[in-house]
Amino acid sequence: MACEKCERKKKRSQKEYKDLMNRLNRIEGQIRGIKGMVENDAYCPDILIQVSAATAALNSFNKVLLANHIESCVVDDLKEEKEGTVQELVTVLQKLMK
Repeated sequence: MACEKCERKKKRSQKEYKDLMNRLNRIEGQIRGIKGMVENDAYCPDILIQVSAATAALNSFNKVLLANHIESCVVDDLKEEKEGTVQELVTVLQKLMK
């Protein structure tokens, strides 16, 4: 699924791609498990605990992706003296911290 609004793209190493996809597959499995719990009338606190685990997994995914972004995209843009790199990073961080 291509992003029609995305102007920039990033070529990821095979290792980075595999790590991110593994994390997303686990998160997707957690979400399917939560859906199954709701469908099977599981006890609310049990569902809440699983939602908390999925949220933590998404937060972990964000941390890894952000670190990769800073270590590659941001560093490369700064070396090339591209305008707006720091402001873009600040904007992303502000959105992540809401």
